[in-house]
Amino acid sequence: MRRTWQALAAFTSPSWSYAHTDPEQLHQVLAEQTAAANREAADHATEAATWNVDELHVQPGVLEVRRDVLTDVHYLEGLLIGARHRGLDPELIERLAAAVDTGHELTVLLADVARATITAPAAGR
Repeated sequence: MRRTWQALAAFTSPSWSYAHTDPEQLHQVLAEQTAAANREAADHATEAATWNVDELHVQPGVLEVRRDVLTDVHYLEGLLIGARHRGLDPELIERLAAAVDTGHELTVLLADVARATITAPAAGR
């Protein structure tokens, strides 16, 4: 019996993502991702707020988020390089490039936030 990549992925990893060819299915996946993140948002925000008793307590969380964003941006860069190399749709390449640029901008902003956790106490006291 011949198995599709989609079926094999379901056996190997419950969180495996695969390509959708139906715009409605893709819309549903995007909506589910957003809904899941929104459901967890209150817990994440409450937990983060609980730990932030002063500037230095903010730093570990910011560094963790920055690390994760860097990892994701590098993955997006790989997708962009592959899309360019294969001559994929110019609109796709343009949007991937914008996502990569925005990701890099976010890492710079997060680095600035991390630095502010050190300078803020000295400047404010």
